[in-house]
Amino acid sequence: MFGYIILGVVALIVALLAVCLIRTLLCKTPADAKLTLDQQETDRARKYAETLAELIRCETVSSRYDDDKSKFYEFHKVLERHFPNIHRICEKTVLNGNLLFKWSGKESGEPIMLMSHHDVVEATGKWQHEPFSGDIADGKLWGRGTQDTKGSLFCFLTAVEELIESGYTPACDIYLASSCTEEFSGEGGPLIAKHLKDNGIHLRLLLDEGGAILNKPIGGVNGTFALLGVLEKGYADLKFTARSNGGHASYPKKNTPIARLSKFVCDIEKSDPFVSKLHPTAAEMFRRMTPYMGFGMKLVFSNLWLFKPLLLKLMPAISAQGAAMLKTTCAFTTCKGADGLNVLPQEAYVTANMRFIHHQPTDESIEIMKKRAAKYDLETEVIYKDYPCPIVDHTSKQFALVEKAVKQVYGSIGVCPYPMTGGTDCKFYNEVTDHAIRFSPIYMTAQQMSGIHGLDENITVAAIPDGVDFYKEIIKGA
Repeated sequence: MFGYIILGVVALIVALLAVCLIRTLLCKTPADAKLTLDQQETDRARKYAETLAELIRCETVSSRYDDDKSKFYEFHKVLERHFPNIHRICEKTVLNGNLLFKWSGKESGEPIMLMSHHDVVEATGKWQHEPFSGDIADGKLWGRGTQDTKGSLFCFLTAVEELIESGYTPACDIYLASSCTEEFSGEGGPLIAKHLKDNGIHLRLLLDEGGAILNKPIGGVNGTFALLGVLEKGYADLKFTARSNGGHASYPKKNTPIARLSKFVCDIEKSDPFVSKLHPTAAEMFRRMTPYMGFGMKLVFSNLWLFKPLLLKLMPAISAQGAAMLKTTCAFTTCKGADGLNVLPQEAYVTANMRFIHHQPTDESIEIMKKRAAKYDLETEVIYKDYPCPIVDHTSKQFALVEKAVKQVYGSIGVCPYPMTGGTDCKFYNEVTDHAIRFSPIYMTAQQMSGIHGLDENITVAAIPDGVDFYKEIIKGA
């Protein structure tokens, strides 16, 4: 009897392996798949780069501690010089340095809005080209804001400028928005969203920054993909404080503030309190990427009915970004103890930046952190928090419109819904649209991705015309 049981188990294992192998072998890369992009630098591309370079040379670093908007108004003058048709035809609204244009359409249906921001983060460190030089060299335009996000702002303004020049009138109203406070989640997004709401405007589609066009977007995935952000996580900054009576560093006691904070940080790092879950957006993204994977990964991802628990365990080793798409994350960012080198601090603290997934949202995740911190006699302060945004349905007509525009411009590259790990101004627009898709239609290299908020930010000159053409397709498709 025992022998029959063993035989049955072996037969079951063999059957499972056979099913997995067959499913893997049947999952083939599409014959027409465009695995790489071959973008050529043309006269048109160089002309676009020269204009975008002027936008980059405008230093528009924003700060929550600086209310002076004069630099942004100077930037508006540059836009007015380069986009005269928009300023002649479109209705312009300025909300404390934040821009909104309305291009009236022929019909009264729900409008769409193309959005970007013209503020940038500071540019410290040693760059190959000065961060506000707008240098064009080695086939690239260099400078802070080329990718985040004056590049996409230039592309949709150019698309509209050229369509107006050609005599085109859109079917529906087209709104063009650009905040000058996005980099610190300031008033720009809320002001524009309130203006729309107060005027009874509900957007059929809002298209903002987020995902991009990347080659090999996740380790082991061999192909070029447009990542359309449909899920944006919540956000918080937390402060954890340890207190004591202080004292002289020559006779330290046990469990000083810094020791308790260190234990807490190590506890979170070693024993992650947050649950990974393969939610529908991530599942669909991986499903679309599976045909482009190597055999080992393809075996796992084409058989998630069997390997999903294993995947959730192994994802952090495969890709930190991939893991962040599946769970709430916590990153410790700043710390402070005593001011004196020989003083035990009466108070020390660390801060943490958190991003909340929908299945373990803001308040639930913060409570988990509070309980863990209390074990080490730490106080928890919530400096700022917001909540996960509504998820855009990747089977919707709006998603299909963006996907079609990608295919028309870039050919048969992959297109995937994408769980955003970063944040955008879209979080302020939940009351005026059900379809906020986060996507910049610019091809980026790995180096260009790392340059966003880092050193040597740049955009490939040859990539700019495709970005312009994408927005034209969106406008015509709407």
